Amino acid sequence: MRIYGIDFTSTPTSRKPITCLVADLDDNLLSTRQLLRWHSLSEFEDFLSSPGPWVGGFDFPFGQARRFIETIGWLPDWQQYVGYVASLSRAEFRQQLDTYRQARASGDKEHRRYCDQKAGAISPQKLYGVPVGLMFFEGAKRILNSQVSIPGLRPTVDHRSAFETYPALVARRYIGRRTYKQDSKDKQNQTQANARHALWQILHSPQLEADFGLRLENQLSLCNDPSGDELDALLCAIQAGWAYLHNIETIYLNMGIDPLEGWIADPSLIDQTLS
Repeated sequence: MRIYGIDFTSTPTSRKPITCLVADLDDNLLSTRQLLRWHSLSEFEDFLSSPGPWVGGFDFPFGQARRFIETIGWLPDWQQYVGYVASLSRAEFRQQLDTYRQARASGDKEHRRYCDQKAGAISPQKLYGVPVGLMFFEGAKRILNSQVSIPGLRPTVDHRSAFETYPALVARRYIGRRTYKQDSKDKQNQTQANARHALWQILHSPQLEADFGLRLENQLSLCNDPSGDELDALLCAIQAGWAYLHNIETIYLNMGIDPLEGWIADPSLIDQTLS
């Protein structure tokens, strides 16, 4: 099976592109093949229309918190509320989220999905700092329009499947909260490089198979990128490969995940939910 790991940005440029790792999964061996870099959202759309079969792990939130959807008055159906978001301009989307926050008490302005709480992720409403809300705005509508199968939100018979991934979960599992990446060149340092290499070593050890059921065969030196984008794309591919290998769609059905919110594909979240 062809596996893609996509480290997403809501505003891709030549300096900060969307980074996609191409890999193949044969039995439980994940073999990296090449890196793709998309400098525009239209290139990302072209990828989404590419024929299958393939499985993609996408590093952006596919949904919003149920509490937010119900309180703001969006339609209580994933396809309908993402379709509504697609009708908005980026400025209109920002205005709706800003207005929502302003009317609410401190500490109750941005809501997290259940999977965000489990994963220690920030709210998909967030527009500033790490603009996860804009990643949702630019990513989710394109996933919707692509007609790919989205287990837990819009499963179909399409031979292309999209999973929401969160590379920080894999990194934290193996190196804790050590910082391993930095976009600003003047803040990149050896400590981050050491953390990337420590993570790299663990990913190539038997520990990966014990945790994800995967073995890794790398033809690319992905840990030398100080921004961490290439390494994050690999972590997304690992989560997507795990989801495919373990028939995650059936697991999602058994879990009864919220069809408004969706779920992040990672074994640690399955364990937490079922424990």
